[in-house]
Amino acid sequence: MKKLLFCAVGLFLAWSGMLSAQAQELSGDAAAGSRKIAMCLGCHGITGYRATFPQVYRVPKISGQGEGYIVAALTAYKQGERKHPTMRGIASGLSDQDMADIAAYYASRGGLGMTVTETTIDAAGLELVNRGGCVGCHGVKLNQPVLPSYPRIAGQYPDYLFAALSAYKTNAHPLWGRNNPVMGAVVQQFSNKELHELAQYVSSLPGQLRTTSEGQFK
Repeated sequence: MKKLLFCAVGLFLAWSGMLSAQAQELSGDAAAGSRKIAMCLGCHGITGYRATFPQVYRVPKISGQGEGYIVAALTAYKQGERKHPTMRGIASGLSDQDMADIAAYYASRGGLGMTVTETTIDAAGLELVNRGGCVGCHGVKLNQPVLPSYPRIAGQYPDYLFAALSAYKTNAHPLWGRNNPVMGAVVQQFSNKELHELAQYVSSLPGQLRTTSEGQFK
């Protein structure tokens, strides 16, 4: 299993590298992005806002996320690789330049490693991270992705992380699920209980992610 996973990771890294290079051809303008985020504020501009489809979870913190990842995520929704009716509807109306501008804006709004306070090391959580090989893509302390198209996940909401991880177990449903061969292989080795524990541990790590409230845009 590990050998197959390492091979898949290698192929995915090469593919992601090509996507990253293509994405970098467009330069995002944060100022322009600030004028294009009206559709984002209703969910991502409200601290603790909860989505209800296909389960209840807090929508992810995206301020401080990497530009490359935001573009990659929006592209995946637009192309149907990530299935979520609301996000696909929003992403479908965005041009590549729109995505780059929005990504530049949110990337510029992160915290300074103060999302949470790191406490005693959770050995069980660390073991799950090691088993999943999470550092191989998400980087040191899960806050320094090895490629621009990978997300920072340290300090992200645990219920969102669980929802996202669970989504990689489903790719045949027309309305929800995520199609990613590497993440699909990673999550299959975990029970839902372990995914909950993994999400809780990752959320406990200090990171740059935060929610920029609507009032801060005025």
